[in-house]
Amino acid sequence: MKKFYVCSYGGSGSKMLCSALSKYGRSVHIHSRNPPNKLEYVGSEKGGRVYHEWFNGISIPEDELQNYYVIYIYRNPSFSIPSRFCIPQHLHNIQTDNISLDKVIESGKDLYKLREFHNNYIKKNKNRNYQIYCVKYEDIFDKQDSLSELLKIGKLNMVNTSKRKNSNKDLDKIYADLIKEMEENEFITIS
Repeated sequence: MKKFYVCSYGGSGSKMLCSALSKYGRSVHIHSRNPPNKLEYVGSEKGGRVYHEWFNGISIPEDELQNYYVIYIYRNPSFSIPSRFCIPQHLHNIQTDNISLDKVIESGKDLYKLREFHNNYIKKNKNRNYQIYCVKYEDIFDKQDSLSELLKIGKLNMVNTSKRKNSNKDLDKIYADLIKEMEENEFITIS
């Protein structure tokens, strides 16, 4: 059975993608900030004792890795942050400090450390024993068939229901470099 680990910092369509993938195997929503070098189980699997959306420190045996697909889905932070980051529990889930949006805007800095989170997934790491399929949310509805083909599954049939049309101008300034990098990325990159 295929197992899909869908990782994100939130507000990026990860739950939607998990739901679509669940037709083709087991899908797990993950908010761990740091992907491990050796792929691990999540939450309480195999005796783990961590939050159910985090890697748990127990390595998956090498002979099982071919069943696992690790997908990192990301989105322009100016859209992601307003949708999820006002919830203190979400900030805990993505392993960052409980900082208000007002404080982030006032500081003009990436206090949520989303650049670090993003880099942890998208930058190649020769020590990993698995690949990460990095997927740009902004293209997923038009190019979802490419993702299905890559994962060797049927159609995902995802529909864009997002009502947000405008980004947060203050966050656009804070995350300008990261947003520019994300916009320049291909729909899918592999790290």
